[in-house]
Amino acid sequence: MSTPEEKLAALGYPPEVVPSPGAIYRQVAITGTTAYVSGAVPMEGDELLTKGKVPSEVSMEEAEEAAGRCVANNLRMLKKAIGSLDKVEEILRLTGYVYSDPDFTDQHLVINGASKVLLEVFGDSGLAARTAIGMVALPLGSSVETEIIVKLKEE
Repeated sequence: MSTPEEKLAALGYPPEVVPSPGAIYRQVAITGTTAYVSGAVPMEGDELLTKGKVPSEVSMEEAEEAAGRCVANNLRMLKKAIGSLDKVEEILRLTGYVYSDPDFTDQHLVINGASKVLLEVFGDSGLAARTAIGMVALPLGSSVETEIIVKLKEE
């Protein structure tokens, strides 16, 4: 059986490539068995890979892929904070933000990219309550941003 880290790497997201904070905040805050993972944009190293409004500047397909990269970055931040993704019991909530054209209404389809990654890595435990929101702008002009709330296993 593969570990969550191996599954994440198999999707093209090596777990050790953790994005640096872009401002003053904690990437992961933990209280009890609940971990709140800060928002992540589709960075790879220091490069923002997907920038612009959906769908006029960034296609639906590109935005959906960016959502997957965002949540992979959430998981990378979480792994750094807790040591192993094996400590995840389930993903409770996924919130996705999409830098959208004013008449765009398919944010939920864009955020499917993030949901797919969570399902690949955690199976049914990755199926989270979810919100997808259209935004007038996102940090750095990013096309997508995600954040997650996670239930950790009792130690």
